Amino acid sequence: MVFRQESSTSGGFVSQDPTTPSQWTEATTVNETDEWSNSTCVTTLVPESVNLIIAPVGLTGNAVVLWLLGFQIHTNAISIYILNLAVADFLFLSCLIISTMMDVITAFPSSPAILNKVTIIFYTVGLSILSAISTERCLSVLWPIWYHCHRPRHMSAVICALLWALSLILNILQLCFLFLDRLSVLQWWKIVDFIIVSWLFILLMILCVSSLALLVRMFCSSRRMPLTRLYVTVLITVLVFLICGLPFGISWFLVSWFTIDTYYSCYLHPVTVVLCCVNSCTNPIIYFFIGSFRQQRQQRTLKLILQRALQDSPAVGDYRDSNPHRTLEILDSRMLA
Repeated sequence: MVFRQESSTSGGFVSQDPTTPSQWTEATTVNETDEWSNSTCVTTLVPESVNLIIAPVGLTGNAVVLWLLGFQIHTNAISIYILNLAVADFLFLSCLIISTMMDVITAFPSSPAILNKVTIIFYTVGLSILSAISTERCLSVLWPIWYHCHRPRHMSAVICALLWALSLILNILQLCFLFLDRLSVLQWWKIVDFIIVSWLFILLMILCVSSLALLVRMFCSSRRMPLTRLYVTVLITVLVFLICGLPFGISWFLVSWFTIDTYYSCYLHPVTVVLCCVNSCTNPIIYFFIGSFRQQRQQRTLKLILQRALQDSPAVGDYRDSNPHRTLEILDSRMLA
């Protein structure tokens, strides 16, 4: 999935020497353009191939998380967020695989623009849900009494539904205006695009502020909160997104809004796509790694591991009960609390 920009004549592809015959100029232009296209093809196929290797792993991991949270584990506030985050990652990786296969099959990075826009929808939803998770964890630490006594019961489901609806509406409006602008002079899609960028910036600020407040409250406050597996899972997931997922959003903004050189759009942008693919693939690995840390071998079922990763209890990893079914009952009771 590569965002391409057209190269103008002033970009150096056409000779400016007035003494050069026109047919020589046209031949030189065609040859240089073909050489540039071939080199771009070979260079961008490397990250495309990496995506085809990494993305199926992420699809499998997110599918396992969807199956466990959807059919095997009782839902609670945090599991609803994780379930929707897994859906967004799964759909993002699916679109990425489709666009990458189209690029590889055609041997030229030219996947449809609508497919790239759909991919941005799931990226936006993933960032929105991750910001909601971090904000809710921050509220549970800063105002624990309100959180446990006055928090609406179905707030997680309502927030996820609103975030999905908002992301879908904004991106569908952008696609509609992008199609209508071909028939008119007005460019209303830029207004919607600006709203999307502003929304992503607000979400990023919420994510950073809430995560920083959570870190300060957990480690630097005089009244430190006990570190649970859930907080570790959330903090590591946020850190991985800032390292791997954020560059894709910044690159998408630069390519969409500014006239940048061909080197960046055709060489550096595919690298950010690979990093974003790594981010979506890493989330299930984080859940299962945190859940299996310091766990007895006889208790290592995927259901129990995922439950432990989402467990908001200070007494983590201390279940020594030899009966796995009894351990599952204890975890289910704490998950439902």
